[in-house]
Amino acid sequence: MKNLKAILLLFLANSISAIAQGISMIAVPWYFALQEEMGLFALIFLATTLISIFWSPYGGTLIDRYNRKSIFLGLCIVTGAALFAISGLGFYQGNLSSFWVGAVFMITFLNYNLHFPAVYAFAQEIVPQAYYGKISSYLEIQHQITTITAGALAAILLEGTVNGEINFFGFLFQTNWHIAPWKIHEIFLMDGSTYVVAFCIIALIKYESLVTRKKESGNLLTQFKVGWDYLKSEKGISIFGVASFSVFVCMLIAHFYLFPSYVKNRLLENGDVYAAGDMYYAIGAIFAGLAIRKLFSKMSIPQSITLMTLLCMLVFLTLAVSKNLSVYYGMLLFLGVTNAGVRIQRITYLLEHIPNQVYGRTGSIFFLSNILFRIVFLSLFSLPFFTTGDNVIYGMYLFSAFLFTSALVLIYYRKLF
Repeated sequence: MKNLKAILLLFLANSISAIAQGISMIAVPWYFALQEEMGLFALIFLATTLISIFWSPYGGTLIDRYNRKSIFLGLCIVTGAALFAISGLGFYQGNLSSFWVGAVFMITFLNYNLHFPAVYAFAQEIVPQAYYGKISSYLEIQHQITTITAGALAAILLEGTVNGEINFFGFLFQTNWHIAPWKIHEIFLMDGSTYVVAFCIIALIKYESLVTRKKESGNLLTQFKVGWDYLKSEKGISIFGVASFSVFVCMLIAHFYLFPSYVKNRLLENGDVYAAGDMYYAIGAIFAGLAIRKLFSKMSIPQSITLMTLLCMLVFLTLAVSKNLSVYYGMLLFLGVTNAGVRIQRITYLLEHIPNQVYGRTGSIFFLSNILFRIVFLSLFSLPFFTTGDNVIYGMYLFSAFLFTSALVLIYYRKLF
């Protein structure tokens, strides 16, 4: 395969930074859960989502306009510098306020909004079309292996070891290690350091573009309109792109907002359980990366996504009625299968149907729909009702209804796909 070395270096850089990012993004929601400030965290998440309304279209235009390698390098510099600064403040003061912890979440999340679309656009640019399905699967597997690693490390760093016990996949293992819980600014310092390593690796990437990208004139708004006009002319792709995002919408909010409250207030467990849940999710996602294309080889991509959307609906219904820890781990595993499976199939479909010239901009438009749905849910979940007792289960019911509606849309418009 052409550009194999470039792909491997990209995977390596992604893996190193993703492990530390994963630990931070587990630590931040759990920090707010411990502080009994999930309502505040919902507002921070909502504010981040509102900023994404403007950032996402701008980011999509940048992805199509500039060299994608340069974008990765720029993200490493900006995000790494911000994390070093906030971590340094924590060391200076001895701790960090909720404002600065929330700022790290916001910075990392906005980094995701540009990083992941750029990764897929870059892959489309340097990988032969025959490998689009495989590269989507490999990227998912790589991402989830780092999630498992991050979950295992987060379980240790958040809670330390009590009497030498380590929680790994929900099982307690006895060791001779005695590790004190890390302070959150120490975790942020480790996170920032990995951006330096990722920058050095990405700087080594050399590649040959396999697509022709013409230079476009006009301001950012004009260039963004090109992506909008393309989707207006492709009704089937537009409806598919929006409706197939529903599983990701639910997973994202559940992961960062509902699950910390669910673990603490409904299951009455600790941060290591929250981190272990991430590991079960990652196992399911890795299975999807390895097997999902074979499992659904006799189905069209839209059909397989519709089925997995309905399965995800059942996951949230089960979580709403259960209080069992083993069921929680099992449902996280199935959530990993469905979310990763949908993402692999969805990205493969879009890579095959959307020209590389407008891939970044169309992706940002789809992401806008994702943002609007998140705004609605986060506005609801910021109400005191959802942070009282175990009322988090009503969020699970809402997600089930949303996923069922999305599946109906995919069924109704199936002929357009």
